[in-house]
Amino acid sequence: MAGEQIPVIDISNINEAAGAQLVNAVHDWGFAFIKGSNTGFSAPLIDRLFELSGTLFKLPSEEKESCAISSNNKGWSRLHSETLDPKNQKKGDLKEAFNFGEFVNGKAQQPIPPSLAHKEAEISDFADRCSGLCMQLLRLFALGLKINETDGGQAWFARHHDASKGPSGSILRLLYYPAPGACLPDTDASALRAGAHSDYGSITLLFQRSSQPGLEVLSPQADWSSVPVWPPGTEGDQYPPILVNVGDLLSYWTNGFLKSTVHRVVFPSNGGSTDRYSVAYFCHPANDTKLAPVPSEVVTTALASTGINRDVLTGSRTLTAEDHLRSRLAATYGWEKGTKGES
Repeated sequence: MAGEQIPVIDISNINEAAGAQLVNAVHDWGFAFIKGSNTGFSAPLIDRLFELSGTLFKLPSEEKESCAISSNNKGWSRLHSETLDPKNQKKGDLKEAFNFGEFVNGKAQQPIPPSLAHKEAEISDFADRCSGLCMQLLRLFALGLKINETDGGQAWFARHHDASKGPSGSILRLLYYPAPGACLPDTDASALRAGAHSDYGSITLLFQRSSQPGLEVLSPQADWSSVPVWPPGTEGDQYPPILVNVGDLLSYWTNGFLKSTVHRVVFPSNGGSTDRYSVAYFCHPANDTKLAPVPSEVVTTALASTGINRDVLTGSRTLTAEDHLRSRLAATYGWEKGTKGES
């Protein structure tokens, strides 16, 4: 898999043609770039959030520690506290992160650093835009999978992600990967900024900074290939392409037809010594959503000859979105499985 081959899909029109392109892209790659003014994200808007992110991570540790992450998956995680590939990593990820959960009327439902409180509404607006874009994409996936109207049609996935259905695991995550060198004297050649993993939710939006590469995806041949920050020729776009990838839940729903591709973040191969910032939005359905197979003839027909059948049962019941999320978080942070945090 070559990063530059990841398709770029124009989603200016929410129709079957665009849906089919998106489905084909993530069936093959697990990833796709999307573009179009209706994404809702202009270059200045994205730049502004990165400015806020830089401000947040430069705050004193004591202020960030007052908002430390807990089992509700919200708040600040310090360097090395997260291990995305616990089976293979000797040490935790070389990154900091801050997870924002639900906002209500522009207000976070969790502690946030006091120095950032006056920017709360701005962060909320960005999260709302991410949620709205994900709903568009979920409709495109349903169109591309040709779900019959009698089964829910283009609203099949979107209705499970309706905020009115109850709490979900959706998270806006600001990420900071410090530069290698003097600030990280213990860094060795095997260290990773983010260990190999698949994402836990339905779909992920990723916003990256120019000249700050590092994302790699695992090909079917088990080779690691770098992904460009932006596709060639799009660097000056007014509405920069956004990288989208399928998470575990969409893969479960489609019995593996849509790929939840393993990926990681590494240090620059050219020995660069810059910080890396990124912003991810992890879109999840309502916690009690059952991961029953999607009613799609596209999926059924495509998998009929493969024998692929992903087990989504826990004992005698169907796995829920919350079951999967808590299991993955327990492994990542070393938390006790089944620990309940605030919703």
